[in-house]
Amino acid sequence: MGRFSITENGQEEWIRDYADPNRVYFGGDSAGGNIAHNMAMRVGSEKVDGINLSGIFLNCPFFGGEDLIGDEGADKFTTWKRLTDKLWLLICPGLSGLDEPWINPGKDDNLSGLGCKKVLVYVAEKDYLKDRGWYYKEVLLKSGWDGNVECVEAKGEEHVFSVFSPDGENGLAMLKKLLLLLMSSYS
Repeated sequence: MGRFSITENGQEEWIRDYADPNRVYFGGDSAGGNIAHNMAMRVGSEKVDGINLSGIFLNCPFFGGEDLIGDEGADKFTTWKRLTDKLWLLICPGLSGLDEPWINPGKDDNLSGLGCKKVLVYVAEKDYLKDRGWYYKEVLLKSGWDGNVECVEAKGEEHVFSVFSPDGENGLAMLKKLLLLLMSSYS
């Protein structure tokens, strides 16, 4: 197996020819948004040679927590909250609870060390995880993190709406906003 390198003399031809390691972004939908956040936390806590993580994009990020926030306790979301809480424990049987920092960033004492300067969070109005996305923005700002975070709510939409309707009005608006975020790293 070859060595992975992003340097000019690296062996990974496609990355060497087409990628810009000074403008790297991580992003994901739902659980992928959680993963993108946690990868950015690792970049902030561990030295990564050869790349600059400019930002992250979280679409309807799948975060959790022991305490109910926002509308999570509303009748229309009670079943979803119970189901996803059980899902966390089933998928990760070694959990000590739902407030571990990689599930609930609000409980992460090292959140200010997020390894990028730009964060774009999308939430969907009809998604029970919507309040977790807004909460993420709030706790990130309060943590002392030195960056810019924006949270956008897609009206009338469900969880990961853009996956199911990428050419819908809100899906296209999200892609345009994401493109602007990516292009801002070139100015």
